[in-house]
Amino acid sequence: MVMEILMVRQVTSEEPITVNLVSSFKPQSTDIVFESGPDYKGGRYIHGQTTTAEFPEGSCPAVHLIWTLIPSTLTLLPEQSEARWGFILVVANSLGDAEANFDKGLNLMASGNLRPSHEHAWKELWLQSKVEVTGSDSLCKALIGCMFYLLSAFPSIHDTSSSFGGVSPGGLSNGGDNQDYWGHVFWDQDIWMYPAIALFYPKLARAVLEYRVRTVDGAKHNAQKQGYKGLKFPWESAVSGREVCPEDIYGLQEIHINGDVTLAFQHYLYLTEDVSMFSEGQGSQVIWGVADYWVSRVTWNPDDQQYHLLGVMPPDEYYNNVNNSVYTNTVAKFSLQFAVELADLLKHPAPKEWQAVAEHIKIPFDQESQYHPEYDGYIKGHPVKQADTVMLGYPLGLPMSPEVRRNDLEVYEPVTDPQGPAMTWGMFAIGWLELGEAEKAQHLIEKCFKNIQGPFQVWSESSDGSGAVNFLTGMGGFLQAVVFGYTGIRVQKDCLAFSPLLPNDISELCIRGVNYLGRQMDWLLRKDEVCIIVREHAGSAGNAKPYDLQVVLKASGTRIPLTPGMPVTFPQEPGCICKVAASSFCWPL
Repeated sequence: MVMEILMVRQVTSEEPITVNLVSSFKPQSTDIVFESGPDYKGGRYIHGQTTTAEFPEGSCPAVHLIWTLIPSTLTLLPEQSEARWGFILVVANSLGDAEANFDKGLNLMASGNLRPSHEHAWKELWLQSKVEVTGSDSLCKALIGCMFYLLSAFPSIHDTSSSFGGVSPGGLSNGGDNQDYWGHVFWDQDIWMYPAIALFYPKLARAVLEYRVRTVDGAKHNAQKQGYKGLKFPWESAVSGREVCPEDIYGLQEIHINGDVTLAFQHYLYLTEDVSMFSEGQGSQVIWGVADYWVSRVTWNPDDQQYHLLGVMPPDEYYNNVNNSVYTNTVAKFSLQFAVELADLLKHPAPKEWQAVAEHIKIPFDQESQYHPEYDGYIKGHPVKQADTVMLGYPLGLPMSPEVRRNDLEVYEPVTDPQGPAMTWGMFAIGWLELGEAEKAQHLIEKCFKNIQGPFQVWSESSDGSGAVNFLTGMGGFLQAVVFGYTGIRVQKDCLAFSPLLPNDISELCIRGVNYLGRQMDWLLRKDEVCIIVREHAGSAGNAKPYDLQVVLKASGTRIPLTPGMPVTFPQEPGCICKVAASSFCWPL
Protein backbone atom coordinates (compact mmCIF):
# COMPACT_ATOMS: atom_id res chain seq x y z
CA MET A 1 0.00 0.00 0.00
CA VAL A 2 1.28 3.43 -0.94
CA MET A 3 0.41 6.93 0.17
CA GLU A 4 1.82 10.02 -1.51
CA ILE A 5 1.70 13.66 -0.45
CA LEU A 6 2.30 16.38 -3.05
CA MET A 7 2.99 19.93 -1.87
CA VAL A 8 2.87 22.71 -4.49
CA ARG A 9 3.83 26.35 -3.89
CA GLN A 10 0.94 28.52 -5.12
CA VAL A 11 2.53 31.96 -4.75
CA THR A 12 6.07 33.23 -5.18
CA SER A 13 7.82 33.21 -1.84
CA GLU A 14 11.28 32.64 -0.39
CA GLU A 15 9.88 31.24 2.84
CA PRO A 16 9.78 27.52 3.68
CA ILE A 17 6.31 26.02 4.01
CA THR A 18 5.80 23.53 6.82
CA VAL A 19 2.75 21.30 7.21
CA ASN A 20 1.96 19.36 10.36
CA LEU A 21 0.94 15.72 9.89
CA VAL A 22 -1.45 13.88 12.18
CA SER A 23 -1.60 10.12 11.65
CA SER A 24 -4.44 7.89 12.84
CA PHE A 25 -2.47 4.74 11.98
CA LYS A 26 -2.18 2.50 15.03
CA PRO A 27 -0.85 -1.00 14.43
CA GLN A 28 -3.18 -2.61 16.93
CA SER A 29 -5.82 -5.29 16.46
CA THR A 30 -8.26 -7.24 18.61
CA ASP A 31 -7.73 -10.20 16.23
CA ILE A 32 -3.92 -10.29 16.08
CA VAL A 33 -1.36 -10.21 18.90
CA PHE A 34 1.53 -8.15 17.52
CA GLU A 35 5.11 -8.07 18.71
CA SER A 36 7.69 -5.48 17.70
CA GLY A 37 10.73 -6.62 15.76
CA PRO A 38 13.91 -4.83 14.73
CA ASP A 39 13.45 -1.96 12.29
CA TYR A 40 14.13 -2.87 8.68
CA LYS A 41 15.88 -0.34 6.44
CA GLY A 42 14.32 2.56 8.29
CA GLY A 43 10.92 0.93 8.42
CA ARG A 44 9.06 -0.14 11.55
CA TYR A 45 8.42 -3.92 11.77
CA ILE A 46 5.83 -5.87 13.76
CA HIS A 47 4.63 -9.44 13.46
CA GLY A 48 2.09 -11.72 15.06
CA GLN A 49 -0.56 -14.37 14.58
CA THR A 50 -4.34 -14.29 14.53
CA THR A 51 -5.75 -15.09 17.94
CA THR A 52 -8.36 -17.50 16.58
CA ALA A 53 -8.25 -20.04 13.76
CA GLU A 54 -10.95 -19.95 11.08
CA PHE A 55 -12.16 -23.37 12.28
CA PRO A 56 -11.29 -25.44 15.38
CA GLU A 57 -8.55 -27.62 13.90
CA GLY A 58 -7.24 -24.91 11.60
CA SER A 59 -4.03 -22.91 11.88
CA CYS A 60 -3.60 -19.30 12.96
CA PRO A 61 -2.00 -17.38 10.07
CA ALA A 62 1.09 -15.26 10.61
CA VAL A 63 0.99 -11.56 9.76
CA HIS A 64 4.06 -9.37 9.11
CA LEU A 65 3.95 -5.58 8.66
CA ILE A 66 6.71 -3.18 7.64
CA TRP A 67 6.04 0.51 7.05
CA THR A 68 7.89 3.76 6.59
CA LEU A 69 7.56 6.09 9.53
CA ILE A 70 5.44 9.19 9.09
CA PRO A 71 7.17 12.39 10.28
CA SER A 72 5.36 14.98 12.36
CA THR A 73 6.02 17.69 9.74
CA LEU A 74 6.82 18.10 6.06
CA THR A 75 8.64 21.16 4.75
CA LEU A 76 8.75 22.65 1.26
CA LEU A 77 12.14 24.38 1.08
CA PRO A 78 12.48 27.95 -0.24
CA GLU A 79 14.14 26.81 -3.48
CA GLN A 80 11.41 24.22 -4.16
CA SER A 81 8.27 24.95 -6.16
CA GLU A 82 6.90 21.52 -5.33
CA ALA A 83 7.88 18.31 -3.57
CA ARG A 84 6.49 14.81 -3.24
CA TRP A 85 6.78 12.37 -0.33
CA GLY A 86 5.96 8.69 -0.47
CA PHE A 87 5.09 6.27 2.33
CA ILE A 88 4.68 2.52 1.97
CA LEU A 89 3.13 -0.24 4.05
CA VAL A 90 3.73 -3.92 3.35
CA VAL A 91 1.60 -6.76 4.71
CA ALA A 92 2.67 -10.39 4.16
CA ASN A 93 2.39 -13.82 5.74
CA SER A 94 6.17 -14.27 6.04
CA LEU A 95 9.07 -12.01 6.97
CA GLY A 96 10.86 -12.88 3.72
CA ASP A 97 7.94 -11.75 1.57
CA ALA A 98 7.48 -8.61 3.65
CA GLU A 99 11.14 -7.63 3.30
CA ALA A 100 11.20 -8.41 -0.44
CA ASN A 101 8.17 -6.23 -1.12
CA PHE A 102 9.44 -3.44 1.12
CA ASP A 103 12.74 -3.52 -0.80
CA LYS A 104 10.81 -3.31 -4.08
CA GLY A 105 8.93 -0.25 -2.83
CA LEU A 106 12.10 1.48 -1.62
CA ASN A 107 13.86 0.80 -4.93
CA LEU A 108 10.92 2.18 -6.92
CA MET A 109 10.92 5.35 -4.81
CA ALA A 110 14.69 5.75 -5.06
CA SER A 111 14.63 5.45 -8.84
CA GLY A 112 11.63 7.74 -9.22
CA ASN A 113 9.56 4.90 -10.68
CA LEU A 114 6.96 4.41 -7.98
CA ARG A 115 4.28 6.58 -9.56
CA PRO A 116 5.24 5.68 -13.17
CA SER A 117 4.94 1.96 -12.37
CA HIS A 118 1.49 2.58 -10.91
CA GLU A 119 0.43 4.60 -13.94
CA HIS A 120 1.77 1.92 -16.30
CA ALA A 121 -0.19 -0.81 -14.52
CA TRP A 122 -3.42 1.16 -14.82
CA LYS A 123 -2.77 2.08 -18.44
CA GLU A 124 -2.42 -1.62 -19.21
CA LEU A 125 -5.74 -2.34 -17.49
CA TRP A 126 -7.60 0.50 -19.21
CA LEU A 127 -6.37 -0.68 -22.61
CA GLN A 128 -8.23 -3.93 -21.96
CA SER A 129 -11.51 -2.37 -20.84
CA LYS A 130 -13.35 0.90 -21.17
CA VAL A 131 -17.01 1.77 -20.82
CA GLU A 132 -17.95 5.32 -21.86
CA VAL A 133 -21.19 7.06 -22.76
CA THR A 134 -21.84 10.28 -24.67
CA GLY A 135 -24.70 12.37 -23.35
CA SER A 136 -24.33 12.06 -19.57
CA ASP A 137 -21.19 13.17 -17.75
CA SER A 138 -22.48 11.86 -14.43
CA LEU A 139 -23.11 8.40 -15.87
CA CYS A 140 -19.69 8.38 -17.54
CA LYS A 141 -17.93 9.28 -14.28
CA ALA A 142 -19.91 6.66 -12.37
CA LEU A 143 -18.96 3.94 -14.87
CA ILE A 144 -15.27 4.82 -14.70
CA GLY A 145 -15.46 4.81 -10.90
CA CYS A 146 -17.12 1.39 -10.86
CA MET A 147 -14.46 -0.16 -13.08
CA PHE A 148 -11.67 1.49 -11.09
CA TYR A 149 -12.85 0.23 -7.71
CA LEU A 150 -13.72 -3.25 -8.94
CA LEU A 151 -10.37 -3.71 -10.67
CA SER A 152 -8.63 -2.44 -7.52
CA ALA A 153 -10.25 -5.28 -5.58
CA PHE A 154 -9.06 -7.99 -7.98
CA PRO A 155 -5.47 -9.27 -8.24
CA SER A 156 -3.00 -8.03 -10.82
CA ILE A 157 -3.47 -9.55 -14.28
CA HIS A 158 0.14 -10.72 -13.90
CA ASP A 159 -0.36 -12.34 -10.48
CA THR A 160 0.56 -16.04 -10.47
CA SER A 161 0.66 -16.56 -6.70
CA SER A 162 -2.72 -18.32 -6.36
CA SER A 163 -3.23 -16.34 -3.16
CA PHE A 164 -6.36 -14.44 -4.22
CA GLY A 165 -8.93 -14.65 -1.44
CA GLY A 166 -12.03 -13.48 -3.30
CA VAL A 167 -13.83 -10.14 -3.31
CA SER A 168 -16.02 -8.98 -0.44
CA PRO A 169 -19.01 -6.60 -0.82
CA GLY A 170 -17.04 -3.75 0.75
CA GLY A 171 -13.61 -4.74 -0.50
CA LEU A 172 -10.90 -5.06 2.13
CA SER A 173 -12.62 -4.91 5.49
CA ASN A 174 -11.67 -1.81 7.47
CA GLY A 175 -14.37 -1.76 10.10
CA GLY A 176 -14.93 -3.41 13.44
CA ASP A 177 -17.36 -6.16 14.35
CA ASN A 178 -20.41 -6.34 12.07
CA GLN A 179 -18.94 -3.80 9.63
CA ASP A 180 -18.00 -4.27 5.98
CA TYR A 181 -19.06 -7.92 6.21
CA TRP A 182 -15.71 -8.79 7.85
CA GLY A 183 -14.15 -9.04 4.40
CA HIS A 184 -16.08 -12.27 3.74
CA VAL A 185 -17.04 -13.43 0.25
CA PHE A 186 -20.75 -13.81 -0.63
CA TRP A 187 -22.80 -14.43 -3.78
CA ASP A 188 -22.02 -10.77 -4.44
CA GLN A 189 -18.71 -11.83 -5.97
CA ASP A 190 -20.09 -14.45 -8.37
CA ILE A 191 -23.40 -12.85 -9.42
CA TRP A 192 -22.84 -9.12 -9.05
CA MET A 193 -19.15 -8.27 -9.49
CA TYR A 194 -17.92 -11.13 -11.67
CA PRO A 195 -19.99 -10.76 -14.89
CA ALA A 196 -18.66 -7.37 -16.03
CA ILE A 197 -15.08 -8.29 -15.09
CA ALA A 198 -15.30 -11.67 -16.86
CA LEU A 199 -16.44 -10.00 -20.08
CA PHE A 200 -13.12 -8.11 -20.29
CA TYR A 201 -10.55 -10.03 -18.23
CA PRO A 202 -10.46 -13.84 -18.59
CA LYS A 203 -7.48 -14.08 -16.23
CA LEU A 204 -9.34 -12.27 -13.46
CA ALA A 205 -12.43 -14.37 -14.10
CA ARG A 206 -10.37 -17.51 -13.73
CA ALA A 207 -8.89 -16.19 -10.46
CA VAL A 208 -12.45 -16.06 -9.02
CA LEU A 209 -13.09 -19.65 -10.09
CA GLU A 210 -9.73 -20.83 -8.72
CA TYR A 211 -10.62 -19.27 -5.38
CA ARG A 212 -13.80 -21.37 -5.27
CA VAL A 213 -11.84 -24.49 -6.27
CA ARG A 214 -9.46 -23.92 -3.35
CA THR A 215 -12.43 -23.93 -0.98
CA VAL A 216 -13.86 -27.28 -2.15
CA ASP A 217 -12.81 -29.13 1.02
CA GLY A 218 -14.63 -26.59 3.15
CA ALA A 219 -17.72 -26.83 0.94
CA LYS A 220 -17.67 -30.61 1.32
CA HIS A 221 -17.50 -30.21 5.09
CA ASN A 222 -20.49 -27.84 5.03
CA ALA A 223 -22.61 -30.31 3.06
CA GLN A 224 -21.73 -33.20 5.34
CA LYS A 225 -22.44 -31.13 8.43
CA GLN A 226 -25.93 -30.40 7.08
CA GLY A 227 -26.48 -34.06 6.24
CA TYR A 228 -26.20 -33.78 2.45
CA LYS A 229 -23.89 -35.04 -0.27
CA GLY A 230 -21.61 -33.09 -2.55
CA LEU A 231 -20.61 -29.48 -1.95
CA LYS A 232 -22.37 -26.69 -0.08
CA PHE A 233 -20.53 -23.43 -0.62
CA PRO A 234 -20.75 -21.12 2.39
CA TRP A 235 -23.00 -18.11 2.46
CA GLU A 236 -19.99 -16.28 3.92
CA SER A 237 -16.62 -17.58 2.79
CA ALA A 238 -13.10 -16.76 3.89
CA VAL A 239 -9.99 -18.90 3.32
CA SER A 240 -11.08 -22.47 4.01
CA GLY A 241 -14.53 -22.52 2.41
CA ARG A 242 -16.16 -23.51 5.68
CA GLU A 243 -19.19 -21.48 6.69
CA VAL A 244 -18.11 -18.39 8.61
CA CYS A 245 -21.45 -16.57 8.72
CA PRO A 246 -22.09 -15.51 12.35
CA GLU A 247 -25.78 -16.39 12.02
CA ASP A 248 -26.53 -20.03 11.23
CA ILE A 249 -29.78 -19.45 9.35
CA TYR A 250 -28.07 -17.93 6.31
CA GLY A 251 -25.61 -20.77 5.87
CA LEU A 252 -28.39 -23.32 6.33
CA GLN A 253 -31.05 -21.77 4.13
CA GLU A 254 -29.57 -19.34 1.59
CA ILE A 255 -28.48 -22.24 -0.56
CA HIS A 256 -28.87 -20.42 -3.87
CA ILE A 257 -25.17 -19.58 -3.37
CA ASN A 258 -24.36 -22.99 -4.90
CA GLY A 259 -26.06 -22.13 -8.17
CA ASP A 260 -24.57 -18.63 -8.14
CA VAL A 261 -21.08 -20.13 -7.98
CA THR A 262 -21.69 -22.59 -10.82
CA LEU A 263 -23.21 -19.88 -13.04
CA ALA A 264 -19.87 -18.04 -12.93
CA PHE A 265 -18.09 -21.23 -14.05
CA GLN A 266 -20.62 -21.74 -16.84
CA HIS A 267 -20.22 -18.23 -18.21
CA TYR A 268 -16.43 -18.57 -18.10
CA LEU A 269 -16.57 -21.71 -20.23
CA TYR A 270 -18.91 -20.09 -22.74
CA LEU A 271 -16.75 -16.94 -22.96
CA THR A 272 -13.39 -18.69 -23.29
CA GLU A 273 -13.85 -22.41 -24.06
CA ASP A 274 -11.02 -22.87 -21.56
CA VAL A 275 -11.64 -26.55 -20.81
CA SER A 276 -8.42 -26.75 -18.80
CA MET A 277 -10.13 -24.81 -16.00
CA PHE A 278 -12.49 -27.76 -15.61
CA SER A 279 -10.00 -30.60 -16.11
CA GLU A 280 -6.53 -29.73 -14.79
CA GLY A 281 -7.99 -26.75 -12.94
CA GLN A 282 -10.50 -29.05 -11.19
CA GLY A 283 -13.49 -26.83 -11.89
CA SER A 284 -15.44 -29.98 -12.70
CA GLN A 285 -15.26 -30.90 -9.00
CA VAL A 286 -17.22 -27.75 -8.22
CA ILE A 287 -19.90 -28.32 -10.86
CA TRP A 288 -20.43 -32.01 -10.15
CA GLY A 289 -20.20 -31.56 -6.38
CA VAL A 290 -22.95 -28.93 -6.49
CA ALA A 291 -25.08 -31.23 -8.65
CA ASP A 292 -24.73 -34.01 -6.07
CA TYR A 293 -25.79 -31.56 -3.37
CA TRP A 294 -28.96 -30.56 -5.22
CA VAL A 295 -29.92 -34.20 -5.75
CA SER A 296 -29.54 -34.94 -2.04
CA ARG A 297 -31.24 -31.68 -0.98
CA VAL A 298 -34.49 -31.94 -3.00
CA THR A 299 -37.65 -33.70 -1.81
CA TRP A 300 -39.93 -35.58 -4.21
CA ASN A 301 -43.58 -34.52 -3.96
CA PRO A 302 -45.92 -37.28 -5.17
CA ASP A 303 -48.88 -34.90 -5.45
CA ASP A 304 -47.50 -32.68 -8.21
CA GLN A 305 -44.82 -35.15 -9.35
CA GLN A 306 -42.09 -32.57 -8.89
CA TYR A 307 -38.95 -32.09 -6.82
CA HIS A 308 -39.17 -29.40 -4.13
CA LEU A 309 -36.54 -27.45 -2.21
CA LEU A 310 -37.94 -26.97 1.28
CA GLY A 311 -36.97 -24.63 4.09
CA VAL A 312 -34.88 -22.08 2.21
CA MET A 313 -34.19 -18.36 2.28
CA PRO A 314 -34.44 -16.63 -1.10
CA PRO A 315 -32.20 -13.71 -2.15
CA ASP A 316 -35.02 -11.61 -0.66
CA GLU A 317 -33.87 -12.02 2.93
CA TYR A 318 -37.09 -10.62 4.39
CA TYR A 319 -38.37 -14.22 4.28
CA ASN A 320 -36.91 -17.48 5.51
CA ASN A 321 -37.89 -21.12 5.87
CA VAL A 322 -40.01 -20.91 2.72
CA ASN A 323 -40.50 -23.64 0.14
CA ASN A 324 -39.52 -23.48 -3.52
CA SER A 325 -37.92 -20.08 -3.83
CA VAL A 326 -38.33 -19.49 -7.55
CA TYR A 327 -34.81 -18.05 -7.87
CA THR A 328 -33.22 -20.88 -5.88
CA ASN A 329 -35.05 -23.61 -7.79
CA THR A 330 -34.24 -22.04 -11.14
CA VAL A 331 -30.55 -21.63 -10.42
CA ALA A 332 -30.50 -25.23 -9.14
CA LYS A 333 -32.14 -26.43 -12.36
CA PHE A 334 -29.60 -24.64 -14.52
CA SER A 335 -26.59 -25.79 -12.51
CA LEU A 336 -27.79 -29.40 -12.81
CA GLN A 337 -28.19 -28.98 -16.58
CA PHE A 338 -24.69 -27.54 -16.80
CA ALA A 339 -23.32 -30.47 -14.82
CA VAL A 340 -24.77 -32.84 -17.41
CA GLU A 341 -23.39 -30.70 -20.24
CA LEU A 342 -19.92 -30.58 -18.70
CA ALA A 343 -19.92 -34.32 -18.06
CA ASP A 344 -20.66 -34.89 -21.73
CA LEU A 345 -17.88 -32.48 -22.74
CA LEU A 346 -15.31 -34.21 -20.50
CA LYS A 347 -16.56 -37.74 -21.28
CA HIS A 348 -17.54 -38.26 -17.65
CA PRO A 349 -20.52 -40.47 -16.79
CA ALA A 350 -23.31 -38.28 -15.40
CA PRO A 351 -25.65 -39.80 -12.80
CA LYS A 352 -29.14 -39.97 -14.30
CA GLU A 353 -30.49 -38.18 -11.21
CA TRP A 354 -28.87 -34.92 -12.34
CA GLN A 355 -31.02 -34.71 -15.44
CA ALA A 356 -34.10 -36.10 -13.70
CA VAL A 357 -34.04 -33.46 -10.97
CA ALA A 358 -33.31 -30.71 -13.51
CA GLU A 359 -36.32 -31.72 -15.60
CA HIS A 360 -38.75 -32.11 -12.72
CA ILE A 361 -37.79 -29.46 -10.15
CA LYS A 362 -40.68 -27.12 -9.41
CA ILE A 363 -40.50 -23.58 -10.84
CA PRO A 364 -43.38 -21.70 -9.13
CA PHE A 365 -45.70 -19.99 -11.61
CA ASP A 366 -49.13 -18.44 -11.20
CA GLN A 367 -51.10 -19.39 -14.31
CA GLU A 368 -53.98 -17.08 -13.54
CA SER A 369 -51.89 -13.95 -13.00
CA GLN A 370 -49.15 -15.02 -15.42
CA TYR A 371 -46.24 -14.20 -13.13
CA HIS A 372 -43.65 -15.98 -10.97
CA PRO A 373 -44.42 -15.93 -7.22
CA GLU A 374 -41.23 -15.45 -5.25
CA TYR A 375 -41.89 -18.73 -3.38
CA ASP A 376 -44.75 -21.05 -2.53
CA GLY A 377 -47.37 -18.99 -0.71
CA TYR A 378 -45.98 -15.58 -1.59
CA ILE A 379 -48.78 -13.02 -1.40
CA LYS A 380 -48.69 -10.46 -4.20
CA GLY A 381 -48.00 -7.01 -2.82
CA HIS A 382 -45.92 -8.11 0.17
CA PRO A 383 -42.64 -6.17 0.57
CA VAL A 384 -39.43 -7.38 -1.03
CA LYS A 385 -35.92 -6.50 0.13
CA GLN A 386 -34.06 -6.58 -3.17
CA ALA A 387 -33.88 -8.00 -6.71
CA ASP A 388 -34.99 -11.63 -6.56
CA THR A 389 -37.64 -12.95 -8.95
CA VAL A 390 -36.78 -10.32 -11.58
CA MET A 391 -33.38 -12.01 -11.89
CA LEU A 392 -35.01 -15.02 -13.56
CA GLY A 393 -34.85 -13.14 -16.87
CA TYR A 394 -31.35 -11.80 -16.30
CA PRO A 395 -28.85 -13.11 -15.32
CA LEU A 396 -30.45 -16.58 -15.17
CA GLY A 397 -32.08 -16.45 -18.59
CA LEU A 398 -35.20 -18.46 -17.78
CA PRO A 399 -37.30 -18.60 -20.96
CA MET A 400 -40.55 -16.67 -20.61
CA SER A 401 -42.89 -14.61 -22.75
CA PRO A 402 -42.64 -10.79 -22.84
CA GLU A 403 -45.99 -10.72 -21.03
CA VAL A 404 -44.65 -12.74 -18.10
CA ARG A 405 -41.41 -10.74 -18.00
CA ARG A 406 -43.43 -7.52 -17.82
CA ASN A 407 -45.74 -8.92 -15.14
CA ASP A 408 -42.80 -9.93 -12.96
CA LEU A 409 -41.35 -6.43 -13.23
CA GLU A 410 -44.67 -4.74 -12.52
CA VAL A 411 -45.47 -6.98 -9.54
CA TYR A 412 -42.14 -6.56 -7.75
CA GLU A 413 -40.89 -3.07 -8.61
CA PRO A 414 -43.51 -1.18 -6.51
CA VAL A 415 -42.98 -3.39 -3.44
CA THR A 416 -39.16 -3.46 -3.47
CA ASP A 417 -37.68 -1.61 -0.50
CA PRO A 418 -36.39 1.79 -1.69
CA GLN A 419 -33.74 1.58 1.03
CA GLY A 420 -32.66 -1.88 -0.11
CA PRO A 421 -29.14 -2.69 -1.37
CA ALA A 422 -27.84 -0.65 -4.27
CA MET A 423 -27.51 -3.36 -6.92
CA THR A 424 -31.26 -3.96 -7.14
CA TRP A 425 -32.40 -1.29 -9.58
CA GLY A 426 -29.92 -2.34 -12.24
CA MET A 427 -31.72 -5.66 -12.56
CA PHE A 428 -35.10 -3.99 -13.01
CA ALA A 429 -33.52 -1.67 -15.59
CA ILE A 430 -32.21 -4.63 -17.59
CA GLY A 431 -35.69 -6.15 -17.56
CA TRP A 432 -37.27 -3.01 -19.02
CA LEU A 433 -34.53 -2.75 -21.63
CA GLU A 434 -35.33 -6.32 -22.70
CA LEU A 435 -38.90 -5.16 -23.28
CA GLY A 436 -37.79 -2.15 -25.31
CA GLU A 437 -38.68 0.45 -22.67
CA ALA A 438 -35.43 2.39 -22.44
CA GLU A 439 -36.82 5.41 -20.59
CA LYS A 440 -38.28 3.31 -17.79
CA ALA A 441 -34.91 1.61 -17.51
CA GLN A 442 -33.07 4.92 -17.41
CA HIS A 443 -35.26 6.15 -14.57
CA LEU A 444 -34.24 3.11 -12.52
CA ILE A 445 -30.56 3.48 -13.36
CA GLU A 446 -30.76 7.09 -12.18
CA LYS A 447 -32.02 5.87 -8.81
CA CYS A 448 -28.56 4.41 -8.24
CA PHE A 449 -27.00 7.87 -8.11
CA LYS A 450 -28.46 8.28 -4.62
CA ASN A 451 -25.90 5.68 -3.52
CA ILE A 452 -22.92 7.46 -5.10
CA GLN A 453 -20.99 10.08 -3.15
CA GLY A 454 -18.79 12.62 -4.92
CA PRO A 455 -16.20 13.58 -5.82
CA PHE A 456 -14.63 10.10 -5.92
CA GLN A 457 -17.73 8.09 -6.90
CA VAL A 458 -17.81 6.14 -3.64
CA TRP A 459 -20.82 3.84 -3.22
CA SER A 460 -22.83 3.20 -0.09
CA GLU A 461 -24.91 0.05 0.28
CA SER A 462 -28.11 1.98 0.96
CA SER A 463 -29.30 5.26 -0.50
CA ASP A 464 -29.26 6.92 2.93
CA GLY A 465 -25.50 6.35 3.17
CA SER A 466 -25.71 3.40 5.55
CA GLY A 467 -24.32 -0.10 5.08
CA ALA A 468 -21.04 -1.15 3.55
CA VAL A 469 -18.79 1.51 2.02
CA ASN A 470 -17.30 1.29 -0.66
CA PHE A 471 -20.08 -1.06 -1.89
CA LEU A 472 -18.61 -3.07 -4.76
CA THR A 473 -21.79 -5.13 -5.14
CA GLY A 474 -23.76 -2.03 -6.11
CA MET A 475 -21.08 -1.08 -8.61
CA GLY A 476 -21.26 -4.53 -10.16
CA GLY A 477 -25.03 -4.29 -10.59
CA PHE A 478 -24.73 -0.78 -12.02
CA LEU A 479 -22.09 -1.85 -14.54
CA GLN A 480 -24.22 -4.79 -15.64
CA ALA A 481 -27.19 -2.48 -16.24
CA VAL A 482 -25.12 -0.59 -18.82
CA VAL A 483 -22.79 -3.27 -20.21
CA PHE A 484 -25.43 -6.00 -20.48
CA GLY A 485 -28.52 -3.78 -20.45
CA TYR A 486 -27.85 -1.20 -23.17
CA THR A 487 -26.09 -3.75 -25.39
CA GLY A 488 -28.40 -6.66 -24.62
CA ILE A 489 -25.28 -8.87 -24.47
CA ARG A 490 -26.04 -12.36 -23.17
CA VAL A 491 -23.42 -15.05 -22.67
CA GLN A 492 -24.81 -18.20 -24.26
CA LYS A 493 -23.46 -21.64 -25.08
CA ASP A 494 -22.78 -21.12 -28.78
CA CYS A 495 -22.68 -17.36 -29.08
CA LEU A 496 -22.57 -13.91 -27.59
CA ALA A 497 -26.09 -12.63 -28.24
CA PHE A 498 -26.89 -8.92 -28.35
CA SER A 499 -29.94 -6.66 -28.66
CA PRO A 500 -28.86 -3.01 -28.33
CA LEU A 501 -31.07 -0.17 -27.10
CA LEU A 502 -30.04 3.27 -25.87
CA PRO A 503 -32.19 5.75 -23.90
CA ASN A 504 -32.91 9.15 -25.41
CA ASP A 505 -30.25 11.07 -23.50
CA ILE A 506 -27.41 8.70 -24.44
CA SER A 507 -26.22 9.22 -28.02
CA GLU A 508 -23.29 6.78 -27.96
CA LEU A 509 -22.01 3.89 -25.88
CA CYS A 510 -18.42 2.80 -26.38
CA ILE A 511 -17.32 -0.52 -24.87
CA ARG A 512 -13.72 -1.48 -25.52
CA GLY A 513 -12.05 -4.80 -24.85
CA VAL A 514 -14.92 -7.30 -24.87
CA ASN A 515 -13.11 -10.64 -24.71
CA TYR A 516 -14.77 -13.58 -26.46
CA LEU A 517 -13.17 -16.85 -27.57
CA GLY A 518 -9.68 -15.38 -27.57
CA ARG A 519 -10.62 -12.22 -29.46
CA GLN A 520 -10.85 -8.69 -28.11
CA MET A 521 -13.54 -6.49 -29.60
CA ASP A 522 -14.40 -2.80 -29.39
CA TRP A 523 -18.08 -1.87 -29.69
CA LEU A 524 -19.61 1.49 -30.59
CA LEU A 525 -23.40 1.74 -30.23
CA ARG A 526 -25.34 4.65 -31.70
CA LYS A 527 -29.08 5.25 -32.01
CA ASP A 528 -29.44 3.47 -35.32
CA GLU A 529 -26.25 1.48 -35.86
CA VAL A 530 -23.62 -0.69 -34.22
CA CYS A 531 -19.93 -0.79 -35.11
CA ILE A 532 -17.68 -3.66 -33.97
CA ILE A 533 -13.97 -4.05 -34.61
CA VAL A 534 -11.92 -7.07 -33.61
CA ARG A 535 -8.47 -6.08 -32.43
CA GLU A 536 -5.56 -7.40 -34.47
CA HIS A 537 -3.82 -8.83 -31.43
CA ALA A 538 -5.69 -11.73 -29.83
CA GLY A 539 -6.96 -11.36 -26.29
CA SER A 540 -5.64 -13.44 -23.42
CA ALA A 541 -8.01 -16.34 -22.94
CA GLY A 542 -7.65 -19.98 -22.05
CA ASN A 543 -8.36 -21.47 -25.44
CA ALA A 544 -5.39 -22.65 -27.53
CA LYS A 545 -5.96 -20.17 -30.35
CA PRO A 546 -8.45 -17.39 -31.07
CA TYR A 547 -11.41 -18.28 -33.26
CA ASP A 548 -12.58 -16.58 -36.41
CA LEU A 549 -15.83 -14.81 -35.57
CA GLN A 550 -18.83 -13.46 -37.41
CA VAL A 551 -21.91 -11.35 -36.71
CA VAL A 552 -25.24 -13.02 -37.47
CA LEU A 553 -28.26 -10.71 -37.57
CA LYS A 554 -31.42 -12.32 -36.22
CA ALA A 555 -34.11 -10.96 -38.53
CA SER A 556 -32.37 -11.40 -41.86
CA GLY A 557 -29.87 -14.12 -41.06
CA THR A 558 -27.15 -11.92 -42.60
CA ARG A 559 -23.65 -13.13 -41.70
CA ILE A 560 -20.82 -10.59 -41.51
CA PRO A 561 -17.25 -11.85 -40.96
CA LEU A 562 -15.29 -10.06 -38.26
CA THR A 563 -11.83 -9.60 -39.73
CA PRO A 564 -9.24 -8.34 -37.20
CA GLY A 565 -8.52 -4.66 -37.71
CA MET A 566 -11.53 -4.12 -40.01
CA PRO A 567 -14.54 -2.27 -38.54
CA VAL A 568 -17.98 -3.71 -39.29
CA THR A 569 -21.11 -1.52 -39.12
CA PHE A 570 -24.69 -2.78 -39.24
CA PRO A 571 -28.17 -1.56 -38.25
CA GLN A 572 -29.09 -1.55 -34.58
CA GLU A 573 -30.96 -4.85 -34.30
CA PRO A 574 -30.67 -8.12 -32.41
CA GLY A 575 -28.03 -10.60 -33.45
CA CYS A 576 -25.15 -12.65 -32.17
CA ILE A 577 -21.42 -13.16 -32.48
CA CYS A 578 -20.31 -16.73 -33.01
CA LYS A 579 -17.61 -18.84 -34.62
CA VAL A 580 -17.50 -18.79 -38.37
CA ALA A 581 -17.56 -22.59 -38.40
CA ALA A 582 -20.29 -22.90 -35.77
CA SER A 583 -22.97 -25.42 -36.65
CA SER A 584 -25.55 -24.17 -34.17
CA PHE A 585 -26.82 -20.77 -33.11
CA CYS A 586 -28.83 -19.19 -30.34
CA TRP A 587 -31.99 -19.17 -32.46
CA PRO A 588 -33.27 -20.76 -35.66
CA LEU A 589 -32.12 -18.85 -38.72
